[in-house]
Amino acid sequence: MERIYLDTSVFGGYFEPEFELWTKLLFDKFATGQFKMLYSEMTEIELTNAPQNVRELVKKIPVRHIEFLDITKETNQLAGSYIKENVVGKSSRPDCLHIAIATLNNADLLASWNFKHIVNINRIRGYNSVNYKFGYKILEIRTPREIIEI
Repeated sequence: MERIYLDTSVFGGYFEPEFELWTKLLFDKFATGQFKMLYSEMTEIELTNAPQNVRELVKKIPVRHIEFLDITKETNQLAGSYIKENVVGKSSRPDCLHIAIATLNNADLLASWNFKHIVNINRIRGYNSVNYKFGYKILEIRTPREIIEI
């Protein structure tokens, strides 16, 4: 079973006309156990201020199909390395934490609708060059649409 990390944008995409079809199909695969959802402390923090319907999406997935991931000292260090290596600026630290959590927990894929700081070929190359430099695996970063079409 593939383990797919979701950043916060995927939860918001569930209710956005442009992204809802692919996002709902992905959530269906989590609900039926075809994929395992990697849900992090970072995502939970970011969803705190989201509308209630977005915050409650995770409740649609059976607990046995979810793996909760904490923010650790190591994830903070790796996130800081992405910034030090100029992959993104300091204001993108939350995005870096998503990448670091997924990397350090050996996610098969990271799903995101964040085209500016995450699903962007230059950013993906930057994150993965840092991962490679520190001996971590290369992280597959895709949109839900790309994951569903695979």
